[in-house]
Amino acid sequence: MTDNQTVQAYTDAWAQSIESVAELIAALPTDSWNRATECPGWSVRDVVSHIIAVESELLGDPRPIHALPRDLRHVTSEYARYIELPVDKRRCHTPVEVVSELEYTVIRRCRALRNAKYGPGDLVRWPAGPLSRDITYLQLLRNRAFDVWVHEQDLRRAVGLPGNLGSPAAQVTRDYLLEGLPRVVARLAGAPAGTTVALDVTGPLEFLRTVRVDANGRGAMEESVHLAPDLQLSMDWETYVRLACGRVRPEAVAGRLRVDGDGELAARVLAHFALTP
Repeated sequence: MTDNQTVQAYTDAWAQSIESVAELIAALPTDSWNRATECPGWSVRDVVSHIIAVESELLGDPRPIHALPRDLRHVTSEYARYIELPVDKRRCHTPVEVVSELEYTVIRRCRALRNAKYGPGDLVRWPAGPLSRDITYLQLLRNRAFDVWVHEQDLRRAVGLPGNLGSPAAQVTRDYLLEGLPRVVARLAGAPAGTTVALDVTGPLEFLRTVRVDANGRGAMEESVHLAPDLQLSMDWETYVRLACGRVRPEAVAGRLRVDGDGELAARVLAHFALTP
């Protein structure tokens, strides 16, 4: 695909996922809104509020004026405080208000994306408080497709309504997460030169990838099948997402995770498997 086609693909993936979120929450009973998600300290309401907050900021809306409580145990950094503030501001909103705000935000954001004049390589601001930086427009769209889909799955697990696991944004997420795997194996887990680590994922998105560590200690992704890797991790797609996005620890999904080969290396790889803050 050309860069312009990729821009459209990321935009379409984001739109499909955020509209799926809107449909999901519109049908939720009131008592589902306070259910805990796998995001520490966040309920269903909070995850939806976070999605609204990021899209609103990308639209240029001012951040809310709000005094964030200092006793929120899951808020442990300035970045976390930045993310938490618009979420906490909306904790007094009713489900109807949150649903309406999301629907209106989606309409505005879709219009803004249709009218955007940015080229794929143009630099835009990624709003993340102390971690804010300039990234390309293409990266911004990819990040939003990834983030919204991952949070859609947070919501679906919390309310027991699985779905959209093989969607276009799920494929964006797969590619996004796999890019970080060579670094996990080679640098963070310290796998020695010549090591091969295979990842076998089944389910709606099924794939087999191998990371090989070269003589300089750098990891590279390969799509070829190695018959006897030093380590093979096998799991279903949803488990992979939960681990790679830091939603659960490996011991919590031990029954859905198979380890073949070097157990010590597996422990080091899994200890650094989460790629999201």
